[in-house]
Amino acid sequence: MADSDRAAQDLPIRPRRLRAPALRPLLQRVSLRRRDVIVPVFVREGSGIRQEVSSMPGVFQMSVDVALPWLAQRAEEGYGAYLIFGVVDRAKKDELGSAALDPDNVVCRLLKEAARQKLPMAGITDLCFCEYTSHGHCGPLTCGDHPPDALTTVDNDPTVARLVQQAINHARAGAAVVAPSGMMDGTIGALRKGLDAAGFADVSLLAYAVKYASAFYGPFRDAADSAPSFGDRRSYQMDPARGVDEAVTEATLDVEQGADMVMVKPAGAYLDIIRAVREQVRVPVVAYQVSGEYAMLEAASRNGWLDRDRAVVESLVAIKRAGADLVITYYAELLAKLIEK
Repeated sequence: MADSDRAAQDLPIRPRRLRAPALRPLLQRVSLRRRDVIVPVFVREGSGIRQEVSSMPGVFQMSVDVALPWLAQRAEEGYGAYLIFGVVDRAKKDELGSAALDPDNVVCRLLKEAARQKLPMAGITDLCFCEYTSHGHCGPLTCGDHPPDALTTVDNDPTVARLVQQAINHARAGAAVVAPSGMMDGTIGALRKGLDAAGFADVSLLAYAVKYASAFYGPFRDAADSAPSFGDRRSYQMDPARGVDEAVTEATLDVEQGADMVMVKPAGAYLDIIRAVREQVRVPVVAYQVSGEYAMLEAASRNGWLDRDRAVVESLVAIKRAGADLVITYYAELLAKLIEK
């Protein structure tokens, strides 16, 4: 008997046996379904508008009358929730982000029209001021009317108070979930008290509990017209180099204050964080595959460097495998062709 034959007989465990085509689908432990996906939508003022975002090919700013039929198609495909980002004219922006508190702004109008048309999807609203402030930061600044300096940052407590007003407006317009994204301390507790007192105890809170000061947000700032006019957001968004403990602390605090769900953002470079949060909290975990992740996959696939379909599904399966219950991704239209309902 040849040495190679003897070696073969000494392999009682052969993992490749379970990789046979007939067995592979039976043994998969991670599923990716359309119901696992939250669909982002950028809604802007005007009518008949469908404007492509230059840094996010295939993603569009849409007016309410265009966004609603687009969302209705996503509902038919089996998606159950959408996340709204409002885009307002620059002339309406000021230092306080006052347009965010207008009960008839584009976010509220989309919610009201979705309810009128009985859109069978849960409406989630991004709760923040960066899209509405003239300086592009996530709330009123500590410098007030003075020129910003190195110590200028978002004034935490006044911003939280305004976020409560914004949330109540969204709830009145029909939001099922509000999702504060500014990383202000104490936001979740204040929102829960404010919504309950206003009669909206059934409106859920999705906390952007773990949001890093990431380089992967660049294309989003084109889509939402929300780039800071000076400085950056590192004084309130998290440091990627801090480690896992801070992320767990942030998520745990939000759950203690009343968060119904918590989010990790970005997703692809933070799979370890998703896993750590999933192991420590007993509420659903949402992960956001952000604009930079989308843009990288698109650029590589359009240059012929990646198989786009396989890479997209693989990236999302990895996020689910890390522990995310739901994923926010810009790939809803593509996924409708790739995964089952």
